[in-house]
Amino acid sequence: MSQLNTAPNLENADDFYAALLAAHEGLSDADTHALNARLILVLANHIGDQRVVEAAIDAAKGSSF
Repeated sequence: MSQLNTAPNLENADDFYAALLAAHEGLSDADTHALNARLILVLANHIGDQRVVEAAIDAAKGSSF
């Protein structure tokens, strides 16, 4: 992977969102932040390309998405 794909790419985005919300149910603010951090690191590792991960950070900040 050499470029960030910002086009819709999940087969069912609503199911993903529901799973993400369910993972956070009942967690304290600190635990939900920790879960998000771990998820980000797992996904960044899966992507495995620093430039793509940095492009995703920029997109999430609103600069290019």
